[in-house]
Amino acid sequence: MEDLVIRDADVVDGSGADSYRADVVVDGGRIVAIVKEAAGAGCQRPGARRELDAEGLVLSPGFIDMHAHSDLALLRDPDHSAKAAQGVTLEVLGQDGLSYAPVDDRTLEEVRRAITGWNGYGEDVDLDWRSVGEYLDRLDRGIAVNAAYLVPQGTVRALVVGWEDREATPAELDRMRRLVAEGLEQGAVGLSSGLTYTPGMYARDAELTELCRVVARYGGYYCPHHRSYGAGALEAYAEMVALTREAGCPLHLAHATMNFGVNRGRAPELLALLDAALDAGADITLDTYPYTPGCTTLAALLPSWASEGGPEEVLARLTDPATAERIRHDLEATGSDGCHGVPVEWETVEVSGVADPALADHVGRTVRESARLRGESPWATARRLLVEDRLGTTILQHVGHEENVRAIMRHRAHTGGSDGILRGAKPHPRAYGTFPRYLGHYVRELGVLTLEECVAHLTGRPAARLRLPDRGLVREGHRADLVLFDPATVGPGATFAEPRTLPTGIPHVLVDGRFVIEGGRRTDVLAGRAVRRTPV
Repeated sequence: MEDLVIRDADVVDGSGADSYRADVVVDGGRIVAIVKEAAGAGCQRPGARRELDAEGLVLSPGFIDMHAHSDLALLRDPDHSAKAAQGVTLEVLGQDGLSYAPVDDRTLEEVRRAITGWNGYGEDVDLDWRSVGEYLDRLDRGIAVNAAYLVPQGTVRALVVGWEDREATPAELDRMRRLVAEGLEQGAVGLSSGLTYTPGMYARDAELTELCRVVARYGGYYCPHHRSYGAGALEAYAEMVALTREAGCPLHLAHATMNFGVNRGRAPELLALLDAALDAGADITLDTYPYTPGCTTLAALLPSWASEGGPEEVLARLTDPATAERIRHDLEATGSDGCHGVPVEWETVEVSGVADPALADHVGRTVRESARLRGESPWATARRLLVEDRLGTTILQHVGHEENVRAIMRHRAHTGGSDGILRGAKPHPRAYGTFPRYLGHYVRELGVLTLEECVAHLTGRPAARLRLPDRGLVREGHRADLVLFDPATVGPGATFAEPRTLPTGIPHVLVDGRFVIEGGRRTDVLAGRAVRRTPV
């Protein structure tokens, strides 16, 4: 007898094909049989030790979060309902060029400080790894959902070059190539960059191209947070397309948005650029989250020259009055490269979390609102936050456009990614709501995508990008990473006011054939493991 039969499910298989009704049999962590309703007529239906009545529910592959920041959360919080309850069964970590491997002791401390706003400092996690392989081995001890990893280019540069704005020497470039190759050999699926974050932003195109040649050789992909999502966004997208074409490397564009006032209504221009490249033979995919505001750290808005040298030097510049005034001018008048070349509008910058609890009264307010309550300029408030919170403040930026969001999610290369930061008192609701929002708001309520199209965007297409031959589809022999949801009620519970509320309409989620969500509740199962790159 097999482990489980899921009876009378409406199967949406992740390929984009029409749904069908079937019994699906799971055993040993895999799908072992699919008996369609028509095929089962007049013959004995499959049996198993356990039966689950799926009448009225859609059965689909588990959702793949192509842009996650759960690098420490998966280790810190075994429950991890933020993602498991959404039906996510695989997250891609190591995003935006900054994560925790490969490192030495010095670099690990620097990275921890630099991305405290994303993941916390990590004092509650035993960071007992240094290499990519050791980090993946740590995940293999048992996590809530599966995880893949991108080698973070900024971390590699910090390890080899440091946090200075200069070109790498030939010897340094050789060492960076070796580190990227080692990470891929140890199981990473590709390379990420954060080209508005230090120190990754200091890499010139020639350096990035050389690293992408290594990635291509191993069958991975390049995932850049590119140099601008505001002024110069189209040029920044074109730069990444040209760079990866030269390197012969597949390209996956991280959180592929068109934000700020300068880009209102300009998504068709981006899509035309991508279509031309795809039609010419480029290998391109992208991910987006189904919301208009972005989310990052307050320190990320600073100009690159002010961020050179690492966190301590940034704080020193902020405490020097003359240098701080120069930073203010770049932010408010010129438009810093950290703010995508657009002068900052403090009324769009909402504090979502602080590292120091003493600063909690800022959370949920824009910088301009906090400044008004304190009778000071917005820059004075922002500067105080940066210094007193030691760069640990996270923010929402309300700079997106709904028409761009809808246009991009329809594209043939689109996949879903939450870009979810789980830290802070009021995190972006996308961390808890991305996948049910796609299914509820954009499929059921607005009809922007059909159900079959949307599921393919969230499952089969990302699995193909990750080169996972046995995930992302409901097929016999595939891994039983599955989600059952009610298409009539599925939706996000998370809102901007209550961002940690779990979704509705997703009663069951299986990872490797084991229930991590059962009857709408989190079980104690830790079936997730590291998903390593498939060798070429």
